[in-house]
Amino acid sequence: MISNEQVRNKLYDEFIKPTNQEKNFIGIEIEIPIVNLDKNAVDFDIVHKITEKFQNHYQDFKTDGIDYDGNVFSLKNPKTDDIVCYDCSYNNIEFAMGKEKDLFTINDRFCEYYSFVKESFEEYNHTLTGMGINPYRKYNINEPIPSERYLMLYHHLKSYSNYKDVPMHFHEYPEYGMFSSASQVQLDVTRENLVRTINVFSKIEPIKALLFSNSVLLDENKHLTCFRDALWEYSTHGVNPHNIGGYDVDLRDIDDLQAYLESLNIYCVMRDGAYINFPSMNLLDYFSREYVQGEIYCNGNYREIDIKPCISDIKYLRPFKFINLTFRGTVEFRSICTQPIKDSMCVAAFHLGLKDKLEDLEELIANDHAIYHKGYTAGELRKLLIQEEIPAIFNKDEICRLSRDIVDLASSGLEERAMGEEIFLNPLYDRIRNHSNPGKDLIQSIHNGVKLEKLIDDYGKLDITI
Repeated sequence: MISNEQVRNKLYDEFIKPTNQEKNFIGIEIEIPIVNLDKNAVDFDIVHKITEKFQNHYQDFKTDGIDYDGNVFSLKNPKTDDIVCYDCSYNNIEFAMGKEKDLFTINDRFCEYYSFVKESFEEYNHTLTGMGINPYRKYNINEPIPSERYLMLYHHLKSYSNYKDVPMHFHEYPEYGMFSSASQVQLDVTRENLVRTINVFSKIEPIKALLFSNSVLLDENKHLTCFRDALWEYSTHGVNPHNIGGYDVDLRDIDDLQAYLESLNIYCVMRDGAYINFPSMNLLDYFSREYVQGEIYCNGNYREIDIKPCISDIKYLRPFKFINLTFRGTVEFRSICTQPIKDSMCVAAFHLGLKDKLEDLEELIANDHAIYHKGYTAGELRKLLIQEEIPAIFNKDEICRLSRDIVDLASSGLEERAMGEEIFLNPLYDRIRNHSNPGKDLIQSIHNGVKLEKLIDDYGKLDITI
């Protein structure tokens, strides 16, 4: 058996030790729904044709992932580290941009790839759009990419009926990874600022919900502007609530952060290149066992297998928190839905601008009475503020002032970088002025009789003026 001290040391080496360097790079991942405008399922044959077309056009991109059927699902450019791939299923494309020091360089390459792919899809009456939930999800074939990782992930999510003794309810969308899309940012954060970054950014999750929400589950839960939160929370990822959502505690120091990591659950490992699923369990519990019974995928079926935990299994720890530590020594911000495409860079600009304004942001939140000091935690506030109508306990004008102050602070941080990146925050000021966000705009537009087809087109357009 593996001791708690061994686990603690390995967690430190994998998650905390890599932050001991200041590099100031930016990494961006943007997941985007594919839509068949004929209101039929996305045609996977067309997806594969466009993947091949992209690789033929951008010959620096090399095959990085092939599924069990021989189809390419991931391409990587080793010169830039840009990856164009499909996330969970062939209904969702992802542009994972290699790290850079400025947003304009990333934006230029993203726009180029996006334009090429979108125009290619439109030749087949398919398109891409900037929404956090695929607006035509009900037409699609929601099957995972037949690969080790995605079959494992779907198997885990489908296992919710096996959890009989957990104090939670589960939604019935285990395929949600195949129709939901996020915009994620990774930033280098120094060890000195690590705990403070997590604490301060956790407290602005409610404001981020107000500014960025864009995942409306059409026909079912149209009163929520960010249904993605519930998809994660009420799935098997949420069996341990520490594995998802925010940090509703103030971490005092690295030791507190380390203890938080030890409280997480693990649900998969690999042996000989194959994933093995097992019931989600606490990390220390897993390593205290001599053997763990799991399931392994083999020739189209799952069979039971016993595995002996080894300390290197730490690398398969997969929390999906709003703020994650990564093995790269970065902090990943992952609570934001995919944005309308023309606003894609506003997510990274917001986080990048605030990264070095922690003291000012901390003071702003400490003195706030627009949302705080009303008896609610950050997590509870976020749930209240993703509703179409903000509850009457809040003053909308006061919330707008707080939002503007935070975006102003982000703008100030970007101005100090002297690269002109503050221009990417302009969409956020528009949203504050209009007391809205993309999710609210979508709901209101549908109330007003705007055709969904027009909204799909509008949310998928690029802004070529930047």
